[in-house]
Amino acid sequence: MIPGGTALSLPLKKEDRRPAYRDYLAWPEEERWESINGVLYDMTPAPSTAHQRILGALFTEFSIHLRGHKCEAFMAPFDVRLPSNEKDDADIITWVQPDIVIVCDPSKIDERGCKGAPDLIVEILSPATARKDMKEKLILYETVGVNEYWIIQPTDKTIMVFTLTDSHYGKPEVYASGDELKVSILGNLPINTGLIFSER
Repeated sequence: MIPGGTALSLPLKKEDRRPAYRDYLAWPEEERWESINGVLYDMTPAPSTAHQRILGALFTEFSIHLRGHKCEAFMAPFDVRLPSNEKDDADIITWVQPDIVIVCDPSKIDERGCKGAPDLIVEILSPATARKDMKEKLILYETVGVNEYWIIQPTDKTIMVFTLTDSHYGKPEVYASGDELKVSILGNLPINTGLIFSER
């Protein structure tokens, strides 16, 4: 049984093995799950209206600026598989569904999403995901080499930007609504954060 009580043709038991990407592909399509080193996280609950407004506004900004650019933006649900030593794609035990990803290497994109570290990842916090986004995912994205990791706090209307330097994230730059945020992986593309947090 997987969390939620849905039976699988091949039951997964903690003592047998950790769930792999092949198992996830067999689960009901309406259920969304992330796995970080084999630990499952339910992504099925619907996001808030504020979350969706921010997601839509930021994705629109990225999409406009990336027209004709080699980099491409995707928004959830979009699987990002992050292999470690697995040879077979189906054996991967870490996959996530960030709110937004930007991928500049077309070879990482396939029909299932992205295989390998995106160049930029955005996560919009909610009470249910805040700890995971600010701890487990921060460590994960640093380890696999995501160049920029943005954490957006809808309540405070702030954006924390972690930039990879010498394989590590240092202290984040913090931007408030109305600040100009420059996207380093896109040639310091300016983003007006006031547009991102606008409620209309």
